[in-house]
Amino acid sequence: MLFLAVSMLMLGACTDLNVEYLDSIKIEQSEGGGSIDIEANLNSAYNKLGDIVGSSYTGVSGLNEPTSDEMIIPTRSTDWGNGGVFRELHSHGWDAGHSYILDVWNDLNQGVYYCTQILAAGPTELQAAEAHALRGFFLYNIIDLFGQVPFREVGQGVDVDPVVWTRSEAFDYAVNDLETAMSDLPVGGPGYEDLTKVTQAFAHALLARFYLNKAVYKADVPAGPYSFGASDMDMVIEHCDAVADMGFDYESNYFDNFNATGVSEKILIYTRWWNGMWIWPQLHNSQGGWNGATTLGSFYDIFEDADQRIGTKPATGRGFGFLVGAQLKDDGTPYYNRTGDPLVYTREILLSGNPDYAGFRALKYDPNSDGGFVLMRFADVRLMKAEAILRGGSATNGETAQSIVDELREVRGASQMTASLDMMLDERGREMYWEGIRRTDQIRFETFTKTTWEQKTLEDDNKVLFPIPQQAMDSNPNFTQNPGYK
Repeated sequence: MLFLAVSMLMLGACTDLNVEYLDSIKIEQSEGGGSIDIEANLNSAYNKLGDIVGSSYTGVSGLNEPTSDEMIIPTRSTDWGNGGVFRELHSHGWDAGHSYILDVWNDLNQGVYYCTQILAAGPTELQAAEAHALRGFFLYNIIDLFGQVPFREVGQGVDVDPVVWTRSEAFDYAVNDLETAMSDLPVGGPGYEDLTKVTQAFAHALLARFYLNKAVYKADVPAGPYSFGASDMDMVIEHCDAVADMGFDYESNYFDNFNATGVSEKILIYTRWWNGMWIWPQLHNSQGGWNGATTLGSFYDIFEDADQRIGTKPATGRGFGFLVGAQLKDDGTPYYNRTGDPLVYTREILLSGNPDYAGFRALKYDPNSDGGFVLMRFADVRLMKAEAILRGGSATNGETAQSIVDELREVRGASQMTASLDMMLDERGREMYWEGIRRTDQIRFETFTKTTWEQKTLEDDNKVLFPIPQQAMDSNPNFTQNPGYK
């Protein structure tokens, strides 16, 4: 049985509290500018990173992955039916009433407000820098998913509707947050003492992501076509180089990135998480999982057999990466499906009406080693630099897009491949699959709404943005619903 985690939107450590509503989020605010516990609020803001990870295929990652060409959460009999919420996401049939969209909206805006409260309460330089950087991250996700951003200053009364920024305005504000934070953050680097805390490495990596997607976020038409400025691509390269200068390197074993062993690539992780989303729900019930998400056959086909990222398949036991074919226990005996036959994962997958063994599964994280969910890592930074060069940025440090791709593919055991924009989306998929970034990549490459894949036949440019949830629309007249939604 599937249990869905419900986020309780709470704000801790305030005094003389009045309850008011920020769009559809209940917040609590001190009367007369009363004090807050800054450190408690900062911890609450960090805890909101768990809503990026999500649980049971929810959260930001639960919008970015099941809507893309690399994941589907199919219905098997009545399992994972959930009123059609997952089928709607994969088929791009969602609307403004989708409950998971509302949950993500509330969580991200709550995170922004925690940080705004901290900055208004006299924090130390380090606390302020962390709040600015975290707010930049929450804003990035709102910008990416929804386009419009509501903003309420601390102390504004309930009679004041929050201002609503355009996507372009919110981009500028968030970039300023990260630039403001930079000098007062610890530098970070591979194996930094606390990878759950934001650092200069994280701020540079997130700024690179902002500038790589600037053409999307500043576009007059959200679905494009997009025009990538050379100066923006130079900014991507500058921030990527700043991260590289800190000493990060690739893990020789790709899957070490997703357990406690790997330290070379991790920039920011989240460890205070319930691991039910990305570790074992996709495994069959006989393997101790919930028989959930699978990948798509067309996505699996972009890998070479020798590419270590496709996974390891030992003679017996589970392995990592994509799990295909016969599934054996450590002693070599088979697992069994619900009809009593040996469990064999098959390629074909439908939105509904599937047998319990349908679909290739993906297992990147080690269930026995909680190394945290990776929110940002070095390989992403390197691929951003390569893409920025291909989009017109000036190469630096004697590197080219081809040399960066060659280096990565050699480490991953894959053959040489000509670097081009046509291959870059696939290469990012091979490296970053199921890490919560695929939808954003597909939008930037203009494949998210303009192409189809298994069980997704709709081509609707309006789906590059999610709707402003109806509760938010009803509570703040400053919103205008995103195109294509009622």
